[in-house]
Amino acid sequence: MDPTDDQPPTDAATALRMIHEQRAATVRQLEPDPRLYYWPWGVAWLVGFGLLFLRFSPGGRVLVDLPDWLPLTALFVLLGAASVVFAVAGTRAYRQVAGDSARRGAWYGWAWFLGFLTLFVVDGRVSDRLPHDLAGLLWSAGAVGLTGALHMAGGAIWLDRNLFALGVWLTTINILGVIAGPGWHALVVSLAGGGGMLLAGTLAWLHQRGRP
Repeated sequence: MDPTDDQPPTDAATALRMIHEQRAATVRQLEPDPRLYYWPWGVAWLVGFGLLFLRFSPGGRVLVDLPDWLPLTALFVLLGAASVVFAVAGTRAYRQVAGDSARRGAWYGWAWFLGFLTLFVVDGRVSDRLPHDLAGLLWSAGAVGLTGALHMAGGAIWLDRNLFALGVWLTTINILGVIAGPGWHALVVSLAGGGGMLLAGTLAWLHQRGRP
């Protein structure tokens, strides 16, 4: 080992450069890959809501003759898998962090879990009394609405403008999809929601890579 490696920097410029390099290395260790946050949700929405549109298209049409139970089942299995990836990525990111930041992350994770648990219980109680197309709209619009609200809450907690903007986008397309009605809602959320998630993850990853 070169004994000069442990010597202090000889000038202020070198010292400042070393500080920036160490700070950047620490940030990379603590910040999770944004693709793990966005891409699983994007794939889940693109595929899950896409299946809903193919089976329950506007006007009661059936573009692909799938079993009635398959689209919603596939959607919530994919959402469950995405939530696991999200939770694991968040846990790894905050396991080396203590204090308020770690507490915010843990409470935010519990908000996701309890929010979706409440959604499943409520929708499960009332969906059997609705026509099939409206029951599907209730489940899907509720899931998208809760996701948008939680993204906005996360953006407010961490002052993350991009996360808050994504929550606003998801909320907006959800409202427009509900107004358009069953079938159209699934198409809008699949393309604009799932595609928006994939794009957001890609842009955040590129920004992270390009950060000095």
